[in-house]
Amino acid sequence: MDKKRIAIFASGNGSNFEAIAKACADGRVDAEVALCVTDRPGAYVTERAARFGVPVVEFRPRDYASKADFETMLLTRLREKEVDLICLAGYMRIIGDVLLEAYEGRIINIHPSLLPAFQGADAIGQAMEYGVKIYGVTVHYVDHTLDGGKIISQAAVQYEGNLREELEPMIHAQEHVLYPATVQKILKEL
Repeated sequence: MDKKRIAIFASGNGSNFEAIAKACADGRVDAEVALCVTDRPGAYVTERAARFGVPVVEFRPRDYASKADFETMLLTRLREKEVDLICLAGYMRIIGDVLLEAYEGRIINIHPSLLPAFQGADAIGQAMEYGVKIYGVTVHYVDHTLDGGKIISQAAVQYEGNLREELEPMIHAQEHVLYPATVQKILKEL
């Protein structure tokens, strides 16, 4: 049987892109990263993709008349690459109807909190401001709600300090374990 094909959408650094790509390369995830998509041309994730030999689609949303227009372009590229699963990894755009309908139940996201707590942007900052002692990471299905899709997996990160520069690497380390493992689990169900 052919390997499943993944597209990873990212807007920035791409550390979760690399975690999944490494897991595919070393056999922990039985899939191929077929495409990297970024809405920020030149983002560091493109360099990571190049190191793994993964083709990149770079686009600027403002160059399109609407979200439906750029998502239609993306859908064409996803179909060309026969993508089975879309993994959002720091993709800072809300997915619209075009992709949600075409990939229903096959778009997942990683979020740096124990959802449903601290949805939206800067979840880590929100949690720190609230004073939580247990942070975490959630992988969830993407639907029409903001960080509200069905939860697939979660992992806790205990931290009682108050330094973001200490906490963020701890959360990222947990993401880099949880996301590839969750991707493998989902691919077995596709």
